Amino acid sequence: MTGSSEARESRDVDQVAAGLVAGLPALNRQLKQLIDRDLPYPRLPERQLDLLQYVAEHDGATVHKAAHALRMMPNNVSALVTRLTEAGLLERHQDDADKRVAHLRVTALARRRIDEVHTRAAAQLASALRTLTDGDLDALGSALGALGSLTRSLRGRSA
Repeated sequence: MTGSSEARESRDVDQVAAGLVAGLPALNRQLKQLIDRDLPYPRLPERQLDLLQYVAEHDGATVHKAAHALRMMPNNVSALVTRLTEAGLLERHQDDADKRVAHLRVTALARRRIDEVHTRAAAQLASALRTLTDGDLDALGSALGALGSLTRSLRGRSA
């Protein structure tokens, strides 16, 4: 590769990175706004949602594991666990070997709400996708695999 093509490639990579950094959060915010306005219950604060989603994906996680994954202090996660437990969305199960450790699980109510939000999000996205041109829809479809690979690459860097 020549110096000028390396510079062009670097510029292209930087441009894509900047576009993703700007575009993905904006897409996520807009989708959340559309979903939140139709929910029949109040939206949870962001950190509670983050914890609930993490536990839904990592059944049996401990407070310390969740705190590490969410980049929070364990005492703050513990306070969130208390609020979510009181709301009927999270359960604590004491560890058999170490009674000081609790394993976290989402409740059936939380699972239903998570599923409902995913269903609503998919419906909102499907509705918006139907307004796009065939070319835009094809480009987004082709990008799904690349976005998955990018996510795995970033996950590997944070481990």
